[in-house]
Amino acid sequence: MSKKIYCVAGFKAKKGKEEALFKVLQNLEPQTQREDGCIQYLVTKHISHPNATGDSLPIVFNEIWRDKAAFELHCAKEYITDFFQTHCLNKDGLVEEYNVCVYSDE
Repeated sequence: MSKKIYCVAGFKAKKGKEEALFKVLQNLEPQTQREDGCIQYLVTKHISHPNATGDSLPIVFNEIWRDKAAFELHCAKEYITDFFQTHCLNKDGLVEEYNVCVYSDE
């Protein structure tokens, strides 16, 4: 077993703000991908597929981190906490709903 951390962070934009939110999230990619311990950090959009009928938020980050410590350092980065404060917690932010889930294969 590895000590890798897998994170799925989903976001639903406020009406009419989908493209703006996607661009803001894309702007987080380059800096995060340079972080020590980041294996994968990729923002994706939901697509329809007949074999995937579950509920999903429309925009999802798929993340893989070397270990829990690397993930926790990422979460504490100022640009990440600023994003959540500005767009998820602030009533004027772009995000209507969000859900962050973390997994391990241990």
